Amino acid sequence: MTSALTKPTAVLRDGKSLVAAGLIDQGARAEADAVARRYAVAVTPAVQVLIDPTDPADPIARQFLPSSAELKDQPDEDADPIGDDAFSPVKGIVHRYPDRVLLKLVHTCPVYCRYCFRRERVGQGEAPLSTAEIQRALDYVRARPDIWEVILTGGDPFVLSSRRLRNTITALDRIDHLGVVRIHTRVPIADPDRIDDDLVAALSADKAVYVVIHCNHAHELSTPAVAAIRRIVDAGIPVLAQSVLLKGVNDDAASLEALFRALVRARVKPYYLHHPDRAPGTTHFRPSLATGRTIVDGLQGRLSGLCQPTYVLDIPGGHGKVPVAIERAAEAGDGAYVLRDRNGHLHDYRDNVDNGS
Repeated sequence: MTSALTKPTAVLRDGKSLVAAGLIDQGARAEADAVARRYAVAVTPAVQVLIDPTDPADPIARQFLPSSAELKDQPDEDADPIGDDAFSPVKGIVHRYPDRVLLKLVHTCPVYCRYCFRRERVGQGEAPLSTAEIQRALDYVRARPDIWEVILTGGDPFVLSSRRLRNTITALDRIDHLGVVRIHTRVPIADPDRIDDDLVAALSADKAVYVVIHCNHAHELSTPAVAAIRRIVDAGIPVLAQSVLLKGVNDDAASLEALFRALVRARVKPYYLHHPDRAPGTTHFRPSLATGRTIVDGLQGRLSGLCQPTYVLDIPGGHGKVPVAIERAAEAGDGAYVLRDRNGHLHDYRDNVDNGS
């Protein structure tokens, strides 16, 4: 890892800068540049110091350093793998579920994950929503009282100025039928200094505000990252985490156990563990669903309930998320069930329900 005496200060965006920083060798420069011509690359100073360039299996490097494998598309991959476009009635809005919408304010991120399911749009130069476009998106929410939750995403909303973020949250706070504003971000890990007093103050609202960080490996929870999370939590804002099950990063029970325990120690509740989406050039990150289910099943009884996220898969084509963990209760008919405990032992159970007779 980079020494504190040579702490990096620049965001790395191409093969030349990655070589100069010692994160890849000269022989990998051409393939890094080839990837950067198709997909955005950005490795912040905060992430650079987490990478061990001497470790060919480094889980942080795998997530953020470009690889020629990204240029190998597969027939089952899709530029819009979860079907956002089909559910976008107004620019910036995705309305897939009845009670909640995504509001995609911006299409840039502080870092670009090599497995990103929005990689065909994020970091491709698309401008943030204009003031007029934000107003049209807000008008869409105002006109639909069934919408209870707005999720700010993108891109990463925390790359916006605190003023613009505050204005958006204030406008949402004034919509009577909304109950929750949720913000999805990688900034506490990728650029922890960005979580300053102004940004935290911008999150203040009478509505419930939740911040959901994206974190896939315990090594991402550096001292500065944990301090940034603490600033949010200490302001009374709950922090959750969503992670992606990634081959070569966290696709084993020990890595997930360490990650979820580290999150909970940082006062972050693991929320979702996503099976990777079929975005172009990401096959090398996807374990089989059978493998994922086996790994997650092995965490039952091994971890506190506080450390257990819901393992989900977003059905391709826009059909939404579904839990995909192995079931531990099987119906046996006539109110009878067979339950499997954490040691794999089976137990009969029968409902004893008072039907009022």
